Amino acid sequence: MPATMRDRFTSRPHAAARFVAQRGLLKPVVWRVTSVTVLGRERLENVEGVYVVVANHTSHLDTPLIMGALPRRLARYLAVGAAADYFFDVWRRRGLTALFFNAFPVDRTGKNARRVSAKALLNRGVPLLIFPEGTRSRDGSLGTFKPGAAALASSAEVPVLPVAVIGAHAAHPRGSKWPKPGRLPVGVVFGEPLTAFPGESVSEFTERIRTAIVTLTEENSDRILGAIAASPHVVIPEGDRP
Repeated sequence: MPATMRDRFTSRPHAAARFVAQRGLLKPVVWRVTSVTVLGRERLENVEGVYVVVANHTSHLDTPLIMGALPRRLARYLAVGAAADYFFDVWRRRGLTALFFNAFPVDRTGKNARRVSAKALLNRGVPLLIFPEGTRSRDGSLGTFKPGAAALASSAEVPVLPVAVIGAHAAHPRGSKWPKPGRLPVGVVFGEPLTAFPGESVSEFTERIRTAIVTLTEENSDRILGAIAASPHVVIPEGDRP
């Protein structure tokens, strides 16, 4: 692996460039086109070192919302798993994804060898953001979680930070080119860090993470979306505000 490929995940100059891209460019745009609520940041106060952020995935808004909502100290070197066949197939998209999200390619086909592995990044002290559904939901509902994120965290003995992203599917559904007008409400809710129990299987840990995200969504949807019912099939009329 070329040195430049290894270094961009942890180098201070790259982190500084990402700070400008994420906090100076991307976050102001996302926060301007949506109405963002962030809950649970106090649960992250004691998080240090390496960790795996695990979240539901319904929209292209998910990653910038999570990275913008995280405390800067936790987002600085965070690397995002991104589909190799979509984000790394065109050089412009590959470059922008690396700049804004410190992204590493995830092969969804299982046919291509990975140049950068999630396990290797964790071993080097790089925290990860993983969407265990593997792709964006088509209707906003929560799909089945693949076991990779839980397996990584368990084997590396690092905590999982469960995150629920609420309202992003309605604001910017799959297939749309830009968020809907009207600054629709979206939210990011951080849960208590989770670690694998002694003897807990990967499938059990995976289900416990998924359950935590379901609970975060159910307990906070009304607060974030106001009077709008928390349903994956609800369509929020353009311009409506809670």
